Amino acid sequence: MTYIPHSPKETEEMLATIGVKTLDDLFDVIPAKVRFPKLNLPDALTEMEASEMLSELADANESARQLISFLGAGMYNHYIPSVVDHILRRGEFYTAYTPYQPEISQGTLQAIFEYQSLMTALTGMELSNASHYDGATATAEAVNMAYANFRGKRNRIVMSPAVHPQYREVVSTYIQAQDIHLVGNDPAKVSDDPSTIINDVDEATALVVVQYPDFFGRVYDYTKLAEEVHAKGAMFCIVANPIALGMYKTPGAMGADIVVGEGQPLGLPMWFGGPSLGFFTTLKKYVHKMAGRLVGETMDSKGQKAYVLTLTAREQHIKREKATSNICSNQGLLALGSAVYLSVVGKTGLKQVAELCYQKAHYAAEQINKIPGAKLAFKSPFFHEFVVKFDRDVAELNEHLLEHGVLGGYDLGKDYPALKNHMLIAVTEMNSKQQIDLLVDILSEVDHA
Repeated sequence: MTYIPHSPKETEEMLATIGVKTLDDLFDVIPAKVRFPKLNLPDALTEMEASEMLSELADANESARQLISFLGAGMYNHYIPSVVDHILRRGEFYTAYTPYQPEISQGTLQAIFEYQSLMTALTGMELSNASHYDGATATAEAVNMAYANFRGKRNRIVMSPAVHPQYREVVSTYIQAQDIHLVGNDPAKVSDDPSTIINDVDEATALVVVQYPDFFGRVYDYTKLAEEVHAKGAMFCIVANPIALGMYKTPGAMGADIVVGEGQPLGLPMWFGGPSLGFFTTLKKYVHKMAGRLVGETMDSKGQKAYVLTLTAREQHIKREKATSNICSNQGLLALGSAVYLSVVGKTGLKQVAELCYQKAHYAAEQINKIPGAKLAFKSPFFHEFVVKFDRDVAELNEHLLEHGVLGGYDLGKDYPALKNHMLIAVTEMNSKQQIDLLVDILSEVDHA
């Protein structure tokens, strides 16, 4: 199968039109000595030899399939129905490109439209874009949108320190060349009361960003906080875990203006950290400030249902210096995967997944809290992640767990100095009671004296 749509005759006609004889003539401006550089490559391998070598390299990786994993912190080990991968590998989706021409891209456009519809229903918002690169990028784009909405007249972004550290780093990178000031995200001021963040909101604040559940797994109802933020004239953004939305109040119901997050839990593998999917949902009144593209449903001249790119800011392509964002693309294939996942599990199935995560995590927390030298760090309600304070170094504990084939939790001391010896443990529907009991047994055998 060739990916070149032109016949030899058509190629000759195009070359004749521009006045050259061969395709090689198009590269005459490049000096001959660097035109085809000699690469320092090893000798060629047969297909069998190459397959064996790649298999050996792949076997050096450790994955959640080989280990019992309790590591989360933004990337989670959930069950993925086989139909998701089956659909993604279909040629018409796998090789599809950006759907600029709707007349030949109806399948891709409909897939994006269905994804958008599912994400708005999940988050309780009015519209969704076609996706971003990952949750961190989506969060940064929320900051850009809020700043653009106030036309620079408000330039303070108040971000909770309980938002994912990597998300906060990406936001910090985004605003380097802009007159935007990030406040409130001091990792030394982790509070068990999210309402205190309102103290940082003033008349110059454009956006307040919180996470739900937050980076430590804690669950709060932000309805009152959203009202207080709006009373001060600022916008309110919630970074949400999509699986948790299967059983908790939607961010839309809390009064959020923007809801973003990481879509990886929705039917996407962890893939050693990526690629991933960032979802972005908001209210209709902000649609012209939203980054990315928006697919809409309409009727063609024959009265048939049709799909088109309804909105994609031209400044993103042309007047880039005036653009709210320069992100024009989306994770089309991965958005399709999440749409397939949500369609397959349905509302009831998603609730069951969320409840399994919740119940198993609370069983694990209860058992770990009985271990001498281990104590739950927070009293707040939590979803499927929780923080345990140990009287031992977390790195040492994780090394001991790994010796027994268990991937331990996240060492919070790396990002929060005040949380030294604190481990963030994630439990999903993939963790059985036997695995949780094994984790508890291994942690119990460590000398905590």
